[in-house]
Amino acid sequence: MTHLKSNHIIEDRITIGKIPVILFRPKEAGELLPTIILYHGWSSNKEFQRMRGFILSSVGYQVAIPDAIYHGERNPLLSYDIDNATRYFWNTILNNIEESQSIIEELILKYRADPNRIGVIGNSMGGFTAAGIFTHNSNIKALVVFNGSCGWENFNKRFKESYEISEAYELKEIEEKVSKLNPQNNLNLLIDRPILLLHGNSDNVVPIESQRIFYNKIKPMYNYRDRIKFLEYPNLNHFVTTNMMEESIAWFYEHL
Repeated sequence: MTHLKSNHIIEDRITIGKIPVILFRPKEAGELLPTIILYHGWSSNKEFQRMRGFILSSVGYQVAIPDAIYHGERNPLLSYDIDNATRYFWNTILNNIEESQSIIEELILKYRADPNRIGVIGNSMGGFTAAGIFTHNSNIKALVVFNGSCGWENFNKRFKESYEISEAYELKEIEEKVSKLNPQNNLNLLIDRPILLLHGNSDNVVPIESQRIFYNKIKPMYNYRDRIKFLEYPNLNHFVTTNMMEESIAWFYEHL
């Protein structure tokens, strides 16, 4: 585990319900703290996101990084292969969304999170998660998605085609929930809310296409064009770069 230390930032290990969380917060802070919830990707965990959380906290934010089910301290899978991704990927995202309200409430109640200044950010599967939480919670002020998708069904279709995954009866129920919560199917809940999308155009894990489709569909609906932004990074695969972190910080400065 990388050692991170600063005289200006406090790092705590907390538990919200049964959810293990890393919490970064500035030592010198006002009464209420602007707060960002950071979601990790498939096969990752909260520990692997500490540096990103530390960076966001170093510029003035409280940052909470929860472990998702089947990851980190929460019964991690032995393998994160295609079979397990098919079985558990969407369940993990939907469970993150279900748990998000209890995380937000606890951060407000016990950790001085400003209820009027809460943002969400995530990479890969965490980007899917953050997009879903943002869509269905109008109190969240800003969203940043690294290498994820707000067009869930487009992504899911391509994923199944790429790996020749047959239609399975046991997946039908979960896909109905995915369709219902899909940000692209709930554009009315998103118009004019701050959304930043950052994606490598050579991403072979979460191809950029579904994010392009979402962006091209919603952008004309915005009355304030500066509240939605989509940046494509040429020749970049499934990685988060320093430039992406800089863009996310600037976005939260402006909208959180």
